[in-house]
Amino acid sequence: MTDVEVVVAHGDRATLRVGEIFLKIDSDQSNTDIEVEAMLRAPVPTPQVLWRKPPVLALAALPGRALARLGRPSTTSSAAWAAAGASVRTLHDAPLPPWPGRSLDDIASELDRECAWLTESGIVETGVIAANRTIAEVALRSWTPVFTHGDLQASHVFVSGDDVCGVIDWSEAAQGDPLYDLATMTLGHPEHLVDVVEGYGDDVDLDVVRAWWSLRSLRGVRWLVEHGFDPAAPGCEVDVLNRQAMRNR
Repeated sequence: MTDVEVVVAHGDRATLRVGEIFLKIDSDQSNTDIEVEAMLRAPVPTPQVLWRKPPVLALAALPGRALARLGRPSTTSSAAWAAAGASVRTLHDAPLPPWPGRSLDDIASELDRECAWLTESGIVETGVIAANRTIAEVALRSWTPVFTHGDLQASHVFVSGDDVCGVIDWSEAAQGDPLYDLATMTLGHPEHLVDVVEGYGDDVDLDVVRAWWSLRSLRGVRWLVEHGFDPAAPGCEVDVLNRQAMRNR
């Protein structure tokens, strides 16, 4: 009998693996609508949609393994990271999806709320919050929108050897800032930023990428805590904030 593996589960959604099939269960079907449409439009390898019976989406497992995982040292080659950067460039050069992404005002307002919550919670030192808030401001500028994945964590990019064989979890795909995707993929793995940029090509402002590291981490801590995850684990969001603050001294 095939075992059922719980990949992730919280109040909003759950993902189960049964053999070579992933079953994604989402309480908000608009997320699944976007995921399916984005995978159809994306010019990079994505999982095959096997069937959909709301609230369940069944996807075929991808070959290979995750590029890396947050909180764990990367064992993937520099060439694989560069290949991931090249795949992101292919996505960003594709025609825009018809739905918009989040506005700059919405992102700035969320940053205000999350910094206030962090200060009140005491999870992160006040000085670290202030330092990262200053860094994050660099990302709050106008950009030319591209087709972004929107949640391009290294664990969502699958590689075999030095080649990218697929990208998963497209529910946050939208028009957006290209440097946000690069920052998300290299969050917690700053040593591979140069490899990703080598594959991606020119026009990468590294200060903006680092600013998105701070912004994503600041706004992610509360969600992680409320959904049963530990943002203070070594190499994760709080660690990123501490390192960013130290680097900016």
